[in-house]
Parts: sequence; C-alpha cells; structure tokens
Amino acid sequence: MPSELPNFIPAVPEMFVLFMALVILLAGVFIKKRHQIPYYLTQITLILVAGLTWYIFTYSDFAETSFTFHHMFVLDRFSVYLKLFIYLSVFFAFIYAREYNDERKIPHTEFYVLGLLSMLGMVALVSSSNLLTVFLGLELLSLPTYAMVALYRNKTRSVEAGMKYFVIGAIASGMLLYGMSMIFGATQSLDLTEIAKAVSATPLHQNLILVFGLVFIVAGVAFKLGTAPFHMWVPDVYEGAPSSVTLFISTAPKIAAYAMIIRLLILGMPALHVQWHQMLIVVAILSMGIGNFAAIVQSNIKRMLAYSSIAHMGYMLLGVLCGTRNGYAAAMFYTITYSLMSLGAFGMVVLMSRGGFEAENINDFAGLNSRNPWLAFMMMLILFSLAGVPPLVGFIAKVGVLDALIQVHLVWLAVLAVLFAIVGAYYYIRVVKVMYFESAPPQLKPIRCSLEMKIAISLNGLAVLFIGIFPGWLYALSHLAF
Repeated sequence: MPSELPNFIPAVPEMFVLFMALVILLAGVFIKKRHQIPYYLTQITLILVAGLTWYIFTYSDFAETSFTFHHMFVLDRFSVYLKLFIYLSVFFAFIYAREYNDERKIPHTEFYVLGLLSMLGMVALVSSSNLLTVFLGLELLSLPTYAMVALYRNKTRSVEAGMKYFVIGAIASGMLLYGMSMIFGATQSLDLTEIAKAVSATPLHQNLILVFGLVFIVAGVAFKLGTAPFHMWVPDVYEGAPSSVTLFISTAPKIAAYAMIIRLLILGMPALHVQWHQMLIVVAILSMGIGNFAAIVQSNIKRMLAYSSIAHMGYMLLGVLCGTRNGYAAAMFYTITYSLMSLGAFGMVVLMSRGGFEAENINDFAGLNSRNPWLAFMMMLILFSLAGVPPLVGFIAKVGVLDALIQVHLVWLAVLAVLFAIVGAYYYIRVVKVMYFESAPPQLKPIRCSLEMKIAISLNGLAVLFIGIFPGWLYALSHLAF
C-alpha cells in the first residue's frame, strides 16, 4: 500500500533556507568581484524566512499544533517563537561579523553559507518531535560550526580550536546517540509522544535501562550546552575562534539547545522528572559555581564571557528543573534574553577589533568612554544586564527563575543562585571600571564604525534596557509557548 505524501507546508521555511544557502554558495562562486552580494542575499533570506514562518503559522488552516513527516516534525507556538528569535539573533550576528571578516579575509561566502546551514539545524531541532530528527537537527547545527571555528586559516589558534570543538562535539554526539538507543530499546519507539506514554506505563524498577539512557542524554545535552562538568571545550573554543564566529556560536545555538532540553526531557520523559530533576540540580550548581569563580581570574574578555556563558546556562537550567509551566517559561525568557546580551557583548568585542588588532584583553577596553562615550554606555548597559543589575533585562530574567524555584519550595537553591550572582557581578563591574576609570593609551584614536554597526549595537543595548523596563510582552510570549 503506497504511503501518503507528507504535508510540506509546515517545513517550507526550512526548505527555503536550504535553497537560498545553495543559491548563495553559487553566487559566491560566479560573482567574485562583488563580495558583498552573499551578505545581502543572506540578510534578505533571514527577513523573508522570518515572515514566511509567521505567515504559515498565523494564516494557514492548520491547528495550533501541526505534525508532518510521519509525526517527526512539529509546528507549534513554542517552535515558531523560538525560530523567530533564532532568525533575529543570526541576522544581528551577521551584521556584526561583516566588517570583521572582510578585514581578515575570512572567506565570506563560506561563512554565510555555513551559518545558514547551522541555523537550518537549529530550526529543525526546535521543531523536532522524534529522536531521529532531534539528532539530525543537532548534527546539522554542529557540523557547520566546527568548520566556522577553523575558517580563519591564517590563525593557528582558530584551527586548533576547530579541532578541539570537533573532537569533543563528536564525543558528546556519541553519548547522546547511545542514550537515545537505550531509550529506543526500552520503549520500542523514536516518537517523543509515544516514548512519554511508554515511560509513564513502565515501572522504573522493571526497566533500569531508561535511567541509564537518561543519564547519557543529560550528559550529551550538557556537553552541547557547555555546562559543567562538561564545559572544558567552551573557554578554548570561544578564545581560539575568530570573534565573529564566537559571537555566532554563543547566541542562537543556545536557544536551540534549550529547545532540545524541552523536547527530550519535558515532552519525551516527563515521567522521569524526579531523576532528571536531580541531575539538573547538580549540573546547574556546578555550572553557576565553576562559571562565576573561574571568570573572576580571567584577563582575556572572550574567556571571561565563555565562563560567564557556563554560569548563565546554569541559571537557565534552574527554570527547567522546576518542572512547572512557570519554570519552563522563565527558562525560555532567560535563554532569549541571554542570547540578546551575549550578542551585544561579543558584538562590542568584534567592533573594537579593527585594523588587524584583536580586542581580546580586558585592558584593551581601557578608556573606552573617552574614545567613544556612546559605545561605552551601550557596553555598560549590556555588562550590567549580564550582572543582573535592575532595571535591566538580566535582572528580570534572574528574578523570573528565582520566583519559579521558590514556587516549588527550592528556596535553598534560590539562595545559592543569588550568592553566585553576587560573585558573578564582580567581573562584569571590573570591565566597566576599566572602560570608565582607566586611561586609554595615547596612540589609540577615537573609535569609528559604520552606520550599520552603530545602529545594531545601539538597538542591542537599548533592547536590554527596554525589555528590562517592559518585560511583560516577552514573558507573555514565553507563557503562551507552553
């Protein structure tokens, strides 16, 4: 009996991204003199695919949750909202990256094509409702980023970082795949909805393979998120990669990794909540502790922000481990706003790196206020937000997660998170002190940047302030996703 053709409409945006990635690759081959064409084609692609995603979800005849490809791909509020934020994050990442890549002669066509293919993996992962599509989406996300990290061939550290990222990423993928195979063996299904039914119907003491599978899945996810104790690759890769690539891998992939946690643990294994709740508590505490304390002693700003990212992913996990709708929404709000803050912080690192100079040391930001007061103010807003200073969005995100913890009577964990946040504030404030109270070397000129970059960093910094003062719409969106 011939099988029915799947409904392709929910996946049209993903197919459009794949088509445009191939078009941009060909354009880069045949139009070598006009090297900005791939950039503009990429940005137009991102605008069109965001509009297409919203249009299909809002104006199509589908129900609120639509499955296709034999229940392997889902289009729902959760996936649509996260996809839109991924598109926005990648759009700004490419704006920041353009001038930096041109100065260093990093292959521009390859950079944008690999970025689009990685983004395709992110949005496929967000819409996964099957272990197979989760793994395929994750690999499509990861493989292009390995190449992007090693794309600056004139820099030995970049190639070395690419090799580290590839080897450790392969180990993480292997652990995740091994865990998935155990879950499949125990439940006889790859579909996350069916897995949830099978797990809830099976007494745990009769099928311990589920717990072993869960351990490997949590370890694999922790590797991909860059949380402790699986964080070893994060500082080396963030430091060794070109700053434009570090910016890319520190933002949108975090949103996709959050979606992977929700799909695998919340959708696929809610009956094992007690088990993964305990594992995530350990991972979150280690991440907040190691991330914040290790960041204090860093003199390289990229390494500092790398350890900061480990700590922030620990805070995000606090929302997930609550096991409540409010906790998941708080974690979603935290992930989106962290991506926004990380985009601005690494955007400033990219903007300061001019004429072959790499602004990687914290002392390179000395006297930034005297060189460009507006950029210093934007960086101060972003750093204070990362530190959790009110009324900026980082403070609101932390309060949301702490509120979710208190609602489930995890007050001790909320207190611990506050103590780690106080420790974390030190290294952000240290950078602000350097920018405002230390003098710039006399040979350094005032910082000038293109209008496009100035608008991007201004929007980025002001968004951190605006969403902090008016967080209701984003919180409402996060709650609607569940």
